[in-house]
Amino acid sequence: MALTHFDAKGDAHMVDVSDKAVTDRIATAAGWVKMAPETYQLISEGRAKKGDVLSVARLAGIMGAKKTPDLIPLCHPLPVTKVAVELTLDRDLPGVRIEGTVKTTGQTGVEMEALTAVSVAALTVYDMVKAVDKAMEIGGIHVTLKDGGKSGRYEAS
Repeated sequence: MALTHFDAKGDAHMVDVSDKAVTDRIATAAGWVKMAPETYQLISEGRAKKGDVLSVARLAGIMGAKKTPDLIPLCHPLPVTKVAVELTLDRDLPGVRIEGTVKTTGQTGVEMEALTAVSVAALTVYDMVKAVDKAMEIGGIHVTLKDGGKSGRYEAS
């Protein structure tokens, strides 16, 4: 399969999507922040010094999705119609599981926006409690669903 972000000379370029159909598109991504049990307790009890970790991270994830074309050089600016970021405490991790869903009606997909939403939310969780746990791990960031457009539906197994 050819990589579309490179031209015939091998130079990076923005893909021309002008001939693509305008369709409803959705993408969901997921990831996690693993932390010490004490840090998990701090967040779950609402005792973080910087405030409500999950609410701030949710807003940061939404903002991140909207700023994706400013961060990723070859992403198209899209009319994002919905961004939802869910953060769930997981005692078994221990830590926070994050899911980001982005919707648009356009000529290209929103996978990068969903991935950016999850990444920025995870980084915000880290930022808000790094004073007590610098060993936190961010991981597992991947697309779980993509639908709309020529390539059709993809769901992670």
